[in-house]
Amino acid sequence: MSGIIGKKIGMTTIYKDGVAMPCTVIEAGPCVVTQVRTPETDGYKAVQLGFGEKKEKRTTKALQGHFKKANTTPKRKLAEFKEFEVELTLGQELRVEEVFEVGEFLDVSGKTKGRGFQGVVKRHGFAGVGQTTHGQHNRARHPGSIGACSYPARVFKGIKMGGRMGNTNVTVQNLKVLNILADKNLIVVSGSVPGPKNSIVTLHK
Repeated sequence: MSGIIGKKIGMTTIYKDGVAMPCTVIEAGPCVVTQVRTPETDGYKAVQLGFGEKKEKRTTKALQGHFKKANTTPKRKLAEFKEFEVELTLGQELRVEEVFEVGEFLDVSGKTKGRGFQGVVKRHGFAGVGQTTHGQHNRARHPGSIGACSYPARVFKGIKMGGRMGNTNVTVQNLKVLNILADKNLIVVSGSVPGPKNSIVTLHK
């Protein structure tokens, strides 16, 4: 299997040989196989996993029937994984120790924290105008000039300005698996992963 769905628990520190290693704890699985796609019926080979519990009254009728086919309760998150070596069956439960091993590397995808509408200093790292002399006031965090004069007589597309920041899908690559606590469905990976605590993330090789 190439991946699994999980929930970000938070960050901590692991000490190894006197070196402090920042790491993230993720509750990965158990996931349920909610659909098996085949080239004959769907045109490609993949498996759909479901993670997290969801109230039945908050699930559409179509999805309720989808989960009943797999003989499982409604799930909060569904995700597809295309590369898998073993044959999985509908309704089968998948655990983290069956997918990853300590020492290997994986990628983690998630949605970053939403920062709202931000200016150029926070969003792009501008220094701002920087001075308050020569009659300037209230300009410390402004972007400065954004265009020329008679040519091109407009502002170029794509110029760095203020705008919505965060709340985007981001993938962090090559995080090392430091530990797996199979009895608690926890996996510990090096570094940080996108999103706030208790957010849903996908782990894949």
